[in-house]
Amino acid sequence: MEQFTIQKYHCMGNDYLIYDPARNKMALGPKAIAKLCDRHFGIGADGVLVGPCFDNDRLGVKIYNSDGSEAPKGGNGMAIFARYLRDHGYVEKNTASFDSASGEETVVYENEQNTRLKVSMGKPTFWSDEIPVTGSRREIINEVMTFGSIPYVTTCLSLGNPHCVIWMNDISKDLVCRIGQVSETAPYFPEKVNTQLLNVLDRTNIQIEIFERGAGYTLSSGTCACAAACAAYRMGLADRNMYVHMPGGTLQVEISENGEIFMMCDVGYTGEITLSNELCEQLRALA
Repeated sequence: MEQFTIQKYHCMGNDYLIYDPARNKMALGPKAIAKLCDRHFGIGADGVLVGPCFDNDRLGVKIYNSDGSEAPKGGNGMAIFARYLRDHGYVEKNTASFDSASGEETVVYENEQNTRLKVSMGKPTFWSDEIPVTGSRREIINEVMTFGSIPYVTTCLSLGNPHCVIWMNDISKDLVCRIGQVSETAPYFPEKVNTQLLNVLDRTNIQIEIFERGAGYTLSSGTCACAAACAAYRMGLADRNMYVHMPGGTLQVEISENGEIFMMCDVGYTGEITLSNELCEQLRALA
């Protein structure tokens, strides 16, 4: 039977499996992806990156959440995928360019070990119809929304995926999970939403807790970190350059003069995993 191998990387505890179609022939559907990500009955991960895919000599990647749903963008996922490309000889230059569902992604390698990366995250939008948020077209800055009968002051934006940022002084895993389980599928958000609780430490340091749509509580997230940084800057609480502290680690965010967002992070390699024939049969049955 053909062996099936998966590479595993993480970015500040946000772990992804990489399925390379050039090395594997099995098709992965949503149920198979959810099985792989299951931490008890599979390998365990926050998501799966399928790639590199080739389209007219362009490199591409598809990003999947741990529940099998497709995600248009993921900052940590982009950094992890870029390291994989360099580690396995797909990219030799100091810059990687590839396509995701959100468009062209650009990542710069900042050391020879490919462990430190700078990711271009695009420009944020706070306009309701572009996030999207229901109701008339408006920018969602300090707007009250109710989750589970409790009102919260929220700032919402999109960086290729939707985010709801709630500024408060005391944040925790339990609190973000209680709010996130309701806010993710709240009627305000027709495409669901990522939820971040934001604690501003000073003008160059913020702290967040994260509940991601399709994944639940996560130790870190590049897009969520950048979204929280953009919200803090837009609300006048932080400067353009700041450090975002998460349970899984800290990354640096830069907001350029033209509004483009960059994140700098570290990516670790866990190893290559060869799946058992038993698990492969289960995945084929789910395809």
